[in-house]
Amino acid sequence: MGIASQDAIKLLSALVAEVDESLKATFQNIHQGYPTETLVRFLKAREWSIPNAHKMLMDCLNWRIQNRIDEILAKPIIPADLNRGIRDSQLVGLSGYTKDGHPVFAIGVGLSTYDKASVNHYVQSHIQMNEYRDLVILPASTKKCGRHVATCVKVLDMTGLKLSALCQIKLLTIISTIDDLNYPEKTETYYIVNAPCIFSACWKVVKPLLQERTRRKVRILQGCGRDELLKIMDYASLPHFCKREGSGSSQHSSSGSDNCFSFDHHFHQQLYSFIKQQALRRELAAPLKQGCFHVDVPEPDPKGVNIVKTAIESQLHKIGDRNGLSRSLSGLKINIA
Repeated sequence: MGIASQDAIKLLSALVAEVDESLKATFQNIHQGYPTETLVRFLKAREWSIPNAHKMLMDCLNWRIQNRIDEILAKPIIPADLNRGIRDSQLVGLSGYTKDGHPVFAIGVGLSTYDKASVNHYVQSHIQMNEYRDLVILPASTKKCGRHVATCVKVLDMTGLKLSALCQIKLLTIISTIDDLNYPEKTETYYIVNAPCIFSACWKVVKPLLQERTRRKVRILQGCGRDELLKIMDYASLPHFCKREGSGSSQHSSSGSDNCFSFDHHFHQQLYSFIKQQALRRELAAPLKQGCFHVDVPEPDPKGVNIVKTAIESQLHKIGDRNGLSRSLSGLKINIA
């Protein structure tokens, strides 16, 4: 790290030291004993611009306070059947760890339907997983490895990716915005596997819109990616959809103990038990009440959204022209509003 970078960290640290106690408290929950490394994450996310990184961090801290994010792990999604429905339609889970201790999160992009709960419940579930990762999973990995582990690896399964997935673009934009603004630089590498033909057209649209440092993190692997992934993790840590060609990410393709998407998988059971215990300790559930944790999300830049919308529609119609589907796609419009 150069002198300029060290100076930037010192200046940003001095600015953070001046904030009020409530902001300091939530910052402590973020950094978990590693304040300098946390400041570096925000500086990287804003190309080492001190004013921009400071604004980003202050916005993040205020967002956490206004939405009581520090309490979200004490807000269970109940009843359990609702949580199970979310897990069946928002396919994500912890499959294991890389050889150097980074958690491996599997995401079933192509087969996630997001049709079993409200948008607020899906957002709540996503934030809870982020917080559990940062407050429990990463500190445990840090302790086990004897060094600071601050990032994870994500394996994105594109099995079953269809045009209908674009119907969920608003929810996915909300989740992406939350991560970009409040959990920057938490992913080491994005591995894309089981990519169907349609993925190429989508990637042509998305790739130019990504920042260079994000593009450098994306790796598109051949088939299920097993051989490449085994270079960085053991077989036991492979997501179930990477263990054999054509296995896919269907929640029905393997047993609950092996399928990290399943509500019965030990990761989700541990997460759900942790949340219920935290709720009882805070005496927020006696008895537990149904309902969801509403989180305010900044609206994405309308100009950027329209660019994405137009680009996706353009690529879809190109696909239609090449495959004789132009008539069936002629009326297709992407609703992002």
